[in-house]
Amino acid sequence: MTERRRRAVVTGIGVVAPSGVGAEQHWRTVLSGQRRTGPITLFDASGYPTRLGGEVADFDPARHIDNRTLVQTDRWTHLGFAATRLALADAGLPEQAPDPYGWAVTLASSSGGNLFGQRELQRLWSSPARTVGAYQSIAWFYAASVGQLSIRHQAKGPCGVLVTESAGGLDSLAHAVRTIRRGASVVLAGATECPLSPYALACQLSSGLLSEAADPERAYRPFDAAACGYLPAEGGAVFVLEEYGHAAARGARIYGEVAGWGATHDAVHTSATSAGDPHQYARAMRLALGRAEAEPAEVDVVVPDALGVPRYDRAEATALRAVFGDAAPVSTHKALTGRAHQGGSALDVATALLAYRHDTLPASAGPETVADGCELDFLRQHRRPRARVALVCARGFDGFNSALVLRGAAPAGEDRR
Repeated sequence: MTERRRRAVVTGIGVVAPSGVGAEQHWRTVLSGQRRTGPITLFDASGYPTRLGGEVADFDPARHIDNRTLVQTDRWTHLGFAATRLALADAGLPEQAPDPYGWAVTLASSSGGNLFGQRELQRLWSSPARTVGAYQSIAWFYAASVGQLSIRHQAKGPCGVLVTESAGGLDSLAHAVRTIRRGASVVLAGATECPLSPYALACQLSSGLLSEAADPERAYRPFDAAACGYLPAEGGAVFVLEEYGHAAARGARIYGEVAGWGATHDAVHTSATSAGDPHQYARAMRLALGRAEAEPAEVDVVVPDALGVPRYDRAEATALRAVFGDAAPVSTHKALTGRAHQGGSALDVATALLAYRHDTLPASAGPETVADGCELDFLRQHRRPRARVALVCARGFDGFNSALVLRGAAPAGEDRR
């Protein structure tokens, strides 16, 4: 089979997010429109302007990781372990690769192991010993989750990490498709994030893009006239991508296919006045649609980046109108969970695939009052898909733009191949 003919399908979804642990819990949260943001509890945030965020409630890493690995790794990696185990179980695959060189890991990352690094650096500067623990370098390192997962699951094929901030969750899946086209049978892809520590929150606050609202119901409102920034969140999603023939041979359930992708760059640093380049963002969307051989009119739903900062929301709406005119069917759910950076865009992919699995396009979680310049066709109620084509979009700080086209399989109970 040639590289071009090898198709990449999603056979497993693992979600660990404020919306729930497990794909079905996440889906129920999306359908209900229930907000899962609230006061930050992972550390005392009372002295910070932003005191709200999205946390994974009642997450017990010991259920997913052995004690030895637990003390060597950060919560961000713990979330990745849990999401990967759920994805493999969902796909009906063993936890260790029967063909190690046929399995690979391609995840996205941004800031690395924040909580672990915070603890060790505080010890360095506050204790007489002036030392850090032996695992500081490998727990904080931005590629730690990829390395730990490749060891745990014996995935010895081509492994890598994508660092494009929020765009990375989509870029990881695009890279996974390339890896499958080059010979891999199974790739673990997606992303998790945990940006909730004093240092990580301070870094995000320096951007001026975080919401300082005190009411969780009003704090994160993309495309709304009352939009005032985003809330940080942890979590994300990991996927099992398989070569189609490999999945079909074992009778795997297929959620859908990664059909096309596009990535562009603004070539401009994020600043206090920047809003992203709508032209480059729209170009990423057109590249993704072209590679998927899909027309804009075929798209059932667009899942946008939805930063919740007025100037960014207007720029995103401009890009969407450039591609879809006034008929872009838009649905976003980040307001329910907070923004988990690369984990958030991976979570958007999970939402889109689950929508086709359940034959339901979920209503958008807002806006209540559409902001000037953000007039889009927001889904106001659940509805059935038509062509089973979704476009998921994401932007990363400092100019990264990504778009991913998904072709959903038939819903449960029908032929899903």
